[in-house]
Amino acid sequence: MMQGNIRIKSHRDLRLIYRACQVAGRLLGELGLRIRPGASTGELNEFAEDFIARAGCKPAFKGYQGFPAALCTSINEEIVHGIPSRQRILEEGDILSVDTGAVLDGFYSDTAYTYYVGEGEPKGETAQLLSVTRKALADGISAVRAGAKLNRVSEAIARAVGREGFKVIRDLTGHGVGYDLHEPPTIYNYPVPAGENIRLRNGMVLALEPMVSRGSEDILLGEDGWTYRTTDGSLAAHFEHTVVVWDGKAVVLTEEGNEKARCLFGPVEEASAKT
Repeated sequence: MMQGNIRIKSHRDLRLIYRACQVAGRLLGELGLRIRPGASTGELNEFAEDFIARAGCKPAFKGYQGFPAALCTSINEEIVHGIPSRQRILEEGDILSVDTGAVLDGFYSDTAYTYYVGEGEPKGETAQLLSVTRKALADGISAVRAGAKLNRVSEAIARAVGREGFKVIRDLTGHGVGYDLHEPPTIYNYPVPAGENIRLRNGMVLALEPMVSRGSEDILLGEDGWTYRTTDGSLAAHFEHTVVVWDGKAVVLTEEGNEKARCLFGPVEEASAKT
């Protein structure tokens, strides 16, 4: 549990974190144009590594504790940390959760999105799962404000999921981010006693990331030592944004085109290590 030594970021720090966040956010948008039946997760990772390098950044995930890729690509019942491979071919009707981040001059971003693979829009329980998980992230972000207890964020996420009969994955969490990929505090997707002891402050940068299952909340670690999946094979979704508490409220840094973030910490092309 990462709850001590929460590090507050300065405006200068946030201009660099914002740039790293925008690279990751734009990457998710570009990947959305390339995720289709017949594509491999290995091809997507190769594109991502090139995209991040061309943006003047490094992949936040590649090499982290030995992880071999710039993307985590998790299909259907896989929740997080799936390893990309040329042998993992996407099929019509799959859902693909992509988690990624970029590092700029030592400053980190982290973001995730779950895509539907195929023509048209998802239907039935798949559509409901994606909608509920997006709503949980949005509600969590709305609960972020200076002076609020961290548990209010966790409660908002859990409430959005539970009211629809879905389950949050309790053993996987959000976290602080910015100077490192994972920093305090741990952000649970359900309220915990420790969350009552932490109040949000201006300059705190948080990666909120609800992971949601239609079935069991229990998880199983795969033989590769990385990929977590649901124990009952039920579909899982994962959405994530990096946000900062600033002027008392949440500002989403990884959302491409977020005008509030751009006004506060951009524009991207003007920020630099010398700012």
